Amino acid sequence: MAGYFQIGEMKIRPGSYFNVQKRTENNEFGAVDGIVAVLFRSNMGPLGTVKMIEREEGYEKTYGTSGTTDAMREAIYGGAQKLIAFRVGNGGTNEAVSLAAETGKVKIETQYPGKTGFSVTVRTKLADSSRKECIVYKDAEEFEKVSFSIGDNEAQALVDAFAKSKNFTASLEENGNGAVSNVSQEAFAGGEDPTVTNADYSRALREIEKYYFNTICVDTEDKGVHEMVSAFLDRIYDSGRFGIGVVAEKDTLDFEERLEAAAGFDKENMVYVVNPNISTRTGELNGYQTAALIAGMIAACPSNQSLTHTVINRAAEIKELFTNSQYEKAIESGCLALSYNTNDEVWIESANNTMIHTDENHDEGWKKIRRVKTRYELMYRTNAQADALAGKVDNDVNGRATIIGKLQAICNNMVQEGKLVSGTVTESTEYTADIDSCWFIIDVIDKDSAEHIYLFYKFGFSTLE
Repeated sequence: MAGYFQIGEMKIRPGSYFNVQKRTENNEFGAVDGIVAVLFRSNMGPLGTVKMIEREEGYEKTYGTSGTTDAMREAIYGGAQKLIAFRVGNGGTNEAVSLAAETGKVKIETQYPGKTGFSVTVRTKLADSSRKECIVYKDAEEFEKVSFSIGDNEAQALVDAFAKSKNFTASLEENGNGAVSNVSQEAFAGGEDPTVTNADYSRALREIEKYYFNTICVDTEDKGVHEMVSAFLDRIYDSGRFGIGVVAEKDTLDFEERLEAAAGFDKENMVYVVNPNISTRTGELNGYQTAALIAGMIAACPSNQSLTHTVINRAAEIKELFTNSQYEKAIESGCLALSYNTNDEVWIESANNTMIHTDENHDEGWKKIRRVKTRYELMYRTNAQADALAGKVDNDVNGRATIIGKLQAICNNMVQEGKLVSGTVTESTEYTADIDSCWFIIDVIDKDSAEHIYLFYKFGFSTLE
């Protein structure tokens, strides 16, 4: 795994290490896009653990649609192809229902805690009188169904039918045996939702750290959790992982307070949506919901494109529209704002992050989401290539030439992909290769989009050509 190194620092663990500096100027590891990490609450599904969910798979059968699962929904609307899903919380109890058998009972219990409102029906199959089916419903809709043979061993057969279920477990109670009684929509009992504290978000971030993602969003407007995300992204950067956090607070918070919150991050890896209250064709989004939508858009957008003036098809109306001076102030404060184009479509005013002040190693390009994605992608791809070569080539002229050739190929590919203007890999002349250490310079100029277009109009008074 690649990691960050300070100038002059000698690392202990073998591997590749990177350093970021500002380029001096006058005034086959490919891109991985579309991955969003989402921290949310729900009344069902795996608790306190990561689950990878592909877009086509959907999250509803695993986590339902209660709580703040709408954060996943909006990330998918934004374009996420894969979710790093994490249900936060601790404690809670499972729901269960006991079905009468000829003797004893069969207990069906949810695998994870939460008050879900499940109910169960047991009946003979219409198309096969030799089998019964057990159907679990959620909100009057079929959620999961198993079938089992009718006969003297129905109770055990029903337990066996649930053996491969991802949502329920079944067991025999009170020496359950024989035929299982038919029931209709019998409700599960008990079940308590987990409690959620900031410590749960902290634990979630530690687990998320193990996975690669483009963006991360949380299901809350709590500033403390937002600060955790920011600190988390800084920490994983030092270990060679790159991600962008997207947060928002509701528009009920004073405008100036929101500007202050955004400016407080002042980082290239945090995006703050300043006016997140929007309506859609099916409802209204605010706060974390819109942040999740933007997180999906940022993750899905390739680094050779900008999200500036990108229409948000999901949005129908902005509930909080700013004046020109407010938009300018928001951008200067490091906010991502939503506005209308000339066709009254909702779009992203300026695709910038919260970085306001640059330092000696960060130029103005770090303020742009596009250029941050490009630079993160370059570092990810070249770090991964260098990591693969560590310990596999000799530290001599030929070995270092191999390293240069592999890294140069990535730069060349990114030029062809329209992400870089140029990229050159050379061996450092300041640090001399020795023993098992060698140093390289990756000198790049990354592309930007034409975002400020100035037109000169010249009119003639005379009507003669």
